[in-house]
Amino acid sequence: MSTTFPRVKRGPGYDIDEVEDFLEDARRAYTGDRGSAQVVTAATIRQMGFSMKRGGYSPAAVDSALERLEDAFAARERDRALAELGDQGAYQRARSDAQVLLDRCVRPRGRRFTRVGILTGGYSVRDVDAFADRVVRYLQQGTPLTVDDVRGAVFGAQRGGYQETQVDVVLDAVIDLLQAVKTP
Repeated sequence: MSTTFPRVKRGPGYDIDEVEDFLEDARRAYTGDRGSAQVVTAATIRQMGFSMKRGGYSPAAVDSALERLEDAFAARERDRALAELGDQGAYQRARSDAQVLLDRCVRPRGRRFTRVGILTGGYSVRDVDAFADRVVRYLQQGTPLTVDDVRGAVFGAQRGGYQETQVDVVLDAVIDLLQAVKTP
């Protein structure tokens, strides 16, 4: 019986077997074990989802551990990029990625992302635009923005709002950039 994480006392939690299997794959990938069943990266950790089962692991505990694991993989990926590309090459890659994000985030308010139909729910345009303004201030003025700020971003729901998957992809790209330029 696994006790890697606390279990929920009532209601559903993350499927224990799925979490344990993923953590084993991540361990193998991190240590370079050729027996790893899948490629694990900081991005795949960030996007990982688990089924919910009664008596499963506490989602808050697992999510917190996954964030730390993602940070560890991101640091290793950053080190590899520096080794492969050198300081200048890694800087150029980050600068290029930052420009793509900036181009998206400086679009006119209300038109930064694709909108869903008027009868369909999406992210609040006002909330997302406010967060995009924070990203712009970070990119143009160096105003502090952390990975935790992006991970903790919450957007209200709105009919006719922004398409959630498109916004989420950009948020992932912001996290990738922040992790790529983070100093150890």
